Amino acid sequence: MSDFVDGTAFNYEQGQRARKLFAAVVLAALDDAIADDRKYGNGPEQIARWARSRDGREVLTCAGIDPNERVVAGLMAFVAKGVRTSVALSREESERRQAAAAASEQAEAA
Repeated sequence: MSDFVDGTAFNYEQGQRARKLFAAVVLAALDDAIADDRKYGNGPEQIARWARSRDGREVLTCAGIDPNERVVAGLMAFVAKGVRTSVALSREESERRQAAAAASEQAEAA
């Protein structure tokens, strides 16, 4: 019985590692699209084309993301903002966004 539990836990951990690996591929695709957007101006179209492709849908699914049109629109909006994924996921950026949101709420209240 304990062998079954150990095997199940091992398989779950392996699945989580694989999901993180595919999530890293999605982040790399976003960074590539942002670079294309800065260089050629076609980043949102590139990420949309990739996300709608068979390979893109497979990678998104393996990363635990449902590859629907809402996700594609979100990826396009993220690329259009032009913020690299490493910066967007950093704590400093998160704190800056929260401070900006609080400041805009105070300005609206006044």
